[in-house]
Amino acid sequence: MAAMAMPLLMPGPAFAAADGASLSLAWGLPFAGILLSIALMPLFLGHIWHHHYGKIAAGWGVAFLLPFAVAFGPEAAWHEFTHVLVSEYLPFITLLLALYTAGGGVLLRGTLVGTPATNTAILAIGTLVASVMGTTGASMVLIRPMLRANAARKHKVHSFVFFIFLVSNIGGSLTPLGDPPLYLGFLQGVSFFWPTTHLFGEFLFCAAMLLAAYWLLDSYYFAKEKHRMPVQEGPREKLAIEGWANVALLGAIVAVVLMQGVWFPGEMSLLGQTIGIERVVAMLLFLAITGLSIWLTPRALREENGFAWGAIAEVAKLFAAIFITMAPVLAILKAGPAGAGAPLVALTSAPAGEPIPAVYFWLSGLLSSFLDNAPTYLVFFNLAGGNAVSLMTEGALVLAAISCGAVFMGANSYIGNAPNFMVKAIVEEQGVRMPSFFGYCAWALAVLIPLFVLVTLIFFRPVF
Repeated sequence: MAAMAMPLLMPGPAFAAADGASLSLAWGLPFAGILLSIALMPLFLGHIWHHHYGKIAAGWGVAFLLPFAVAFGPEAAWHEFTHVLVSEYLPFITLLLALYTAGGGVLLRGTLVGTPATNTAILAIGTLVASVMGTTGASMVLIRPMLRANAARKHKVHSFVFFIFLVSNIGGSLTPLGDPPLYLGFLQGVSFFWPTTHLFGEFLFCAAMLLAAYWLLDSYYFAKEKHRMPVQEGPREKLAIEGWANVALLGAIVAVVLMQGVWFPGEMSLLGQTIGIERVVAMLLFLAITGLSIWLTPRALREENGFAWGAIAEVAKLFAAIFITMAPVLAILKAGPAGAGAPLVALTSAPAGEPIPAVYFWLSGLLSSFLDNAPTYLVFFNLAGGNAVSLMTEGALVLAAISCGAVFMGANSYIGNAPNFMVKAIVEEQGVRMPSFFGYCAWALAVLIPLFVLVTLIFFRPVF
C-alpha cells in the first residue's frame, strides 16, 4: 500500500504499553470497519459516503484510539497516534503528494487513439518505468494519457483495472525504487540490484501473461465497438511531452528517496518520537518539490491534463484511518508465534523446520492485499530470519517469495497499494465509473489469483 518508496513504513516502538503478543484479534475490528465502510458504503449509502467519508474514516480511527486509551492509558494512546503520524503517515503522504503533484504536471501531447495496440503499449511502458520512477510516479504520469486515449471508447473500465494490475503494482518489482517493500529490504541490507536479478523471471512472466490477456480482451471489446469509434479528421498531432520541469522534479523525488538509503546524519525527536534526520529532511524536500511543481506549472497545462486535488484528498483522509487502525493487526503479526496470529505463522515452516516459499508468497501477499505491504514485508522478512546476507543466498527463494507476494498482491484490492486508490479516484473524477471495492476484488480473483497459482507452481516449488 504505498507509493514509490517509503522508507519510514517499518514498524517501530509502537505499542510500548502492550506488545503484539498481548493483543487479541478484537483490536482489529476498527480496521475491519474501515475496510467494510470503503467496500459497502459507496454501494448502499453513496450520498452519505461521498459527502462524509473523511468523518467516517476519522470515526474508525477514534474507535481504535479511545478503547486503547481506556485499556492502556491516554499516554500510550498518544504515543501510538504520534508513532503512526511521524513514522508512517507523514512520510507516506508527503511522498505521495510530491509524486501526485509533479506527475500531474507532465502532459503527454499527441493524437492517441485507444486501440488495443496503443493501450497495450501504454501499459507495457508503464510497467517498465515503474521500477525506475516508482509505481505511484508511473501511474500519475500515464493514467491521464490512458484516459484521453480511451475517451471515445464504450468499453474501457477493463483498461484501468489492468493499469492498476501492471503499472501500479507488478511493474515496481525490479528495484527498491519501484515499491516500498523492496526499499525496506534495501534498508535491511538487501543489495540494490538483488530484486532485478532474482525477481526478473517472476516479473516477466506476470507482465507478459497480463499484457497478453489484456490485448485479447481489449481486442474483443474494440471489435464490438469499432464501428462506433469517431473517425479521426485532419492531421494527427505528434507525440510530445510538455512540463519538463516536472519530469526533472520526478527525478529529484527519486534522488531524495535514494538519499535516505545512503545518508544517516543522526536522529532527532519529533512529537516525542525518534526519527532519522534524513527522513525529516526528505519530508521537507517532498513539500518543497510540491510547491515548486505548483509554481512552475502553468494552470492551463494542469487543466488540460485534467488535474484536480480531489483524488489526493480522498487518499489522505482514508489512509490516515487505515494506518491508525491497522497498527494492532501489524503488531499481532510482528509478535509471531507468541501472538494471536500464531496459527498463520506456523504455516510458514514444514514439520522439519524448513521454510516453505509458497506459503511465504501467499501469506505475505494476501495480507499485503489489505494491510500496508511495506511493514507486512518486514514482518515476514524477520520471520524468515531477518539476516539479509543469508536470505540473499541460501534463503533466496524465500526472500523472492516474500518480495513477490508483497509487491504483486498489492494489486488484489484498491487499498493494497496507494496508487490503486489514486488511479480509481482520478478515473472517477473524469466521469468513468470504476468497479466497486468488491467488484475490483472480483476482477483480481478472476485474473490475478490464477496467475499467482501459476507463479507458485513455476517459481516457488510448493511442498506437498
